[in-house]
Order: sequence, then C-alpha cells, then structure tokens
Amino acid sequence: MQLVDNWRRVVLLSISFWMQVAGLAVLVLPELYYRWTGHDYDPYVAWWLGVLLLLAGIGGRVWQQGLSPWKEWLRIIAIAVIAIALAIMLATPSHAGQATEAETLQIALPFIAREEGKRNVAYLDAVGIPTICFGSTRGVRLGMVLSDQQCLDLLKLEVAEHRTGLHRYFTPITLAARLPAARDAAYTSTAFNCGVSAIGKSTATRRLNAGDVAGGCQALTWFDKAGNRVLRGLFERRKREKALCMLGAL
Repeated sequence: MQLVDNWRRVVLLSISFWMQVAGLAVLVLPELYYRWTGHDYDPYVAWWLGVLLLLAGIGGRVWQQGLSPWKEWLRIIAIAVIAIALAIMLATPSHAGQATEAETLQIALPFIAREEGKRNVAYLDAVGIPTICFGSTRGVRLGMVLSDQQCLDLLKLEVAEHRTGLHRYFTPITLAARLPAARDAAYTSTAFNCGVSAIGKSTATRRLNAGDVAGGCQALTWFDKAGNRVLRGLFERRKREKALCMLGAL
C-alpha cells in the first residue's frame, strides 16, 4: 500500500477528503456525546447531515480542483453550510400537526383529575406534606379549603407547567411529529405523578426521541413502583397512560 504522490495537498485541500471526514464525524460524535453525557440528540438531523456530507465527498472525487488554497477552503466551507441547511430542512417536518397546549390539556386535565382524586380540604399526605385538591402542595397549609373551581384552576396551572418542563427534553422532530395531544397528555400525566426530571431523563423519552413510539409508551409502565415494590394503583394507572399514549400509533 502506497500513499499518492500529492497526499499532503489532498489532506489539506481535497473536498472529497474533508466531506468524508466530516460525514463520519457527524455519524459517530453524537453517539459518543450521548455515552459521555446521557443527553439525547435528534438522530434524524445527524443522519441526514452525515449522508449529505458523504455524498458531497463522492461528488468531490470528480470535481475539478486546483484552485488557490483559500478558494478551495471557501468552497469546502460553502458545501458544508449547504449540507447543514439541507439536513435541517429534510429532518424537520412541518409543525402543522403539533399539539397545542389547549389540545393537550383538554385530554390531560380530566384524565389526571380522575387518577389523582380531589380533596377540597388540606390534609397531610403519606409523607406528612400538606396537600390539597388534586395532589397540589404549593403553598398549602392545614386548614385551607378551596372550591371545586379553585382546584380545577390550580390543576390546570400545574399540569401546564409539567407539560412545559417535560417538553424541554423532547427533540424538535418529536415535538413536531411524534407527540399528538393524547400522547402528550400521557407523558404529561406520568410526569405529573412521578416528576418532570424523572420522565424527561427516562428510557420512555429517549425511545420516543429515537422514533420508537411503542417502546416509549411501554417504558412509561415501568414507573409503577414505590419503595422497590409494585403498587397496584400505580400499575393500573400506568396501563391507562400507556393506552392513551398508544392512541394513533402504528
């Protein structure tokens, strides 16, 4: 095996060389980033960008070169920018199908209300925290009494906050194409019960971000334990959330 005579110039200025290096990096580095940090990424953008850069490298093999070094690098940068723009366009669908907050809350509010149950008079929960209405602990003190409407208003506020917090963990393509109102409500309900961070960093969210809708819905059912013991109430609730999550799934 022998290097080409002008290998130094090829390494420095060849479009085909740098496009293939960049394409390989785009396909490998996001996986390493996930292993190091645990943060997910949008695989469709990375996939399209890798493919486009590799295709540009193939085209570069038959592209006449020999310009001055700065012009060659300008051309390489221009091709890379075009590839990035095309990858984003190809990987990002229209947001026309994205569920609005109002659409999600229309499903989530009655669902969560049934699951949580309502008590208009403040009480101490299982761990001694003052609680009222549908499980709210915000600013609650013993002796507090709220009307049905006040409980509903409080529930709407807190469910909307949980939904907004959870959406920070979803990729743009998940928000645009994989999260219709019913599935949004299912994930929000589980987050309302288990915590935004717990669901946002969970396998259920990672699978949905990777395009595995059914796998993500199934992973929601894993949150059925308290004290390392499966509780029937949580087990049954997770089943109902999974069924809601799977509505419209193929």
